[in-house]
Amino acid sequence: MDKKILLNESEMPRHWYNIIAHMPNQPAPPIDPSTGEPAAPEKLARIFAPQLLEQEMGQGGPYVEIPEEVFDTYRIWRPAPLVRATELEKLLDTPAKIYYKYEGVSPAGSHKPNTAIPQIYYNKINGIRRIATETGAGQWGTSVAFATQRFGIESVIYMVKVSYEQKPYRKAMMEMWGGKVIPSPSNQTACGRAMLKEDPNSNGSLGGAISEALEDTLAREDTRYCLGSVLNHVALHQTIVGEESIKQMEKVGEYPDVVIGCAGGGSNLAGIAFPYIRENMINGKKTEIIAVEPTACPTLTKGSYTYDFGDVAQLTPQLKMYTLGSKFMPAGIHAGGLRYHGMSPLVSQLYHEGYMKAEAYNQLECFEAAAMFVRTEGILPAPESSHAIKAAIEQARKAKEEGKPKVILFNLSGHGHFDIASYEKYFQGELIAYEHPETEIAKSLGR
Repeated sequence: MDKKILLNESEMPRHWYNIIAHMPNQPAPPIDPSTGEPAAPEKLARIFAPQLLEQEMGQGGPYVEIPEEVFDTYRIWRPAPLVRATELEKLLDTPAKIYYKYEGVSPAGSHKPNTAIPQIYYNKINGIRRIATETGAGQWGTSVAFATQRFGIESVIYMVKVSYEQKPYRKAMMEMWGGKVIPSPSNQTACGRAMLKEDPNSNGSLGGAISEALEDTLAREDTRYCLGSVLNHVALHQTIVGEESIKQMEKVGEYPDVVIGCAGGGSNLAGIAFPYIRENMINGKKTEIIAVEPTACPTLTKGSYTYDFGDVAQLTPQLKMYTLGSKFMPAGIHAGGLRYHGMSPLVSQLYHEGYMKAEAYNQLECFEAAAMFVRTEGILPAPESSHAIKAAIEQARKAKEEGKPKVILFNLSGHGHFDIASYEKYFQGELIAYEHPETEIAKSLGR
């Protein structure tokens, strides 16, 4: 039995999967808050490259060809390995087989370059010289810095302040690739100054950092905006993860009963899950899809499915999604990439229509799962990825209780080498099992 299931570069998928083409109910359009009507594509053209806008609208059929220049850069780390978690299985004494798709092999250490590379490429060929973006835990910012360096473009990255302070080596890595990193909220933008005026000690949030990056973008003609999660074109680019895993599973004669991904904005979940949802929709497969989020930011499990802004300053169009309210300020948990008030509109709709389930765990039980994983499988996971590990462990325990074999697949979306300080706090007993109060969620939604 092989521990790793590998693909040759020649076996790598040459297309991304556009799930919109197969959805029975087409996605609700983004709304222009000034008119209450669907947002005109030309308004978004000031923010996004035209090819990305086409992908956002779901154009081009179910399969979108990966440009040769993007494919060539992907080959630095793709195809990514599929790994059998044999030692974890032994520890759990489970009849389940546990597999994980390991995205921590990328230069940035996570799945994020899967979309950073095409986003920057499309901007490059349209003559854009500068990119503004935000980052939570730093994985997206690192990926943008890597991609802009690769294609010779300048980048400015607004990093959520709590993560900026918790994860200094992520900042250093962005700077290594030429990125300019600014803690958010900052005094660089009107939005940032307003947030600091309201709370001078603000931890910041992804919604706030998005506002700063958008304000920066709109102030300069040579600048466009890139987003690391949530949007349809981001989910599209990430589907290479699931498509590779299907080919790898075929090599060992397996097919997953359960597919799991952590969920902040929804991109790595979409990447691993959308190709399997296609198989459920089109080919009658019965794979259970599970989205896993923190109890500190329980967007799917406790949010409302409605139109909302994607950012604090309400500069974005309104998106139909599960949300905790655009003014929601999450606690400073260490899974910074999961501290977002909203969820991908595609993930939200598929969840709302019953194509997937959602679970929430607190950071203590997720760090416990991460410690179990590193002691068995040897890989230190990102705190975000530990949520998927926790859910996979629970599924394996359930299989043991029921005495039934089960094939479990989860997306190990990144490594935790820059999260050592967070793990140190866990082992010193300094983390709490935080669950955001229902009253505060209701207050945020009421705004």
